[in-house]
Amino acid sequence: MREEREAVIAYSRRMAGDGLAVGTSGNVSVRAGDLIAITPTGVAYDDLTAADVCLVDLDGEPVEARLRPSSEVPMHTAVYAATDAGAVVHTHPLHATALSLLVDELPGVHYLIALLGGPVRVVPYAPYGTEELARLGVEGLADRTAVILANHGATTYGAHLEQAYTRSIYLEWLCRLWAQARTLGEPRLLDADQLEAARVAFGGYGQR
Repeated sequence: MREEREAVIAYSRRMAGDGLAVGTSGNVSVRAGDLIAITPTGVAYDDLTAADVCLVDLDGEPVEARLRPSSEVPMHTAVYAATDAGAVVHTHPLHATALSLLVDELPGVHYLIALLGGPVRVVPYAPYGTEELARLGVEGLADRTAVILANHGATTYGAHLEQAYTRSIYLEWLCRLWAQARTLGEPRLLDADQLEAARVAFGGYGQR
């Protein structure tokens, strides 16, 4: 799984510059069959090599890991078990985390939220690395591809790592938009019909 391991490193190194994490926070994984390539815990991303990226099975048990896997392995395995995800990105972005301190949902502030399945839920706080946090995260992901974790961060998934990571970028931008709009007044929101129209339109978006 050298290709998957190198992709995990490449996207992990982008997180700080994209405002999605600070220091060694956040974690990235890719699934290939019955194996998951995932970042190790507490290692600076610039120092990682392909051999440092851990391989675990779908139960989270190490298969090939010379370093200790991410503390959020339970979250990643829970998402893979509950969805058709090919990759999972867990981040600690400023605006999404700030929003989690104030509201229970990121509402329809922009049509791009349709790419995440609709308004994004904020699930209650649970200690990091726990089965409880994993369970809450999966519950928040029902019919969505993004969830915000109260007082913690956010998780997105996709069919592949590029998609999962792009969804993290969209989520943080949407949270920043909401925060800036709230400084000016009460934002006007898109209703369910408008969001559904955006979702349908995205079905024909981009190159084929």
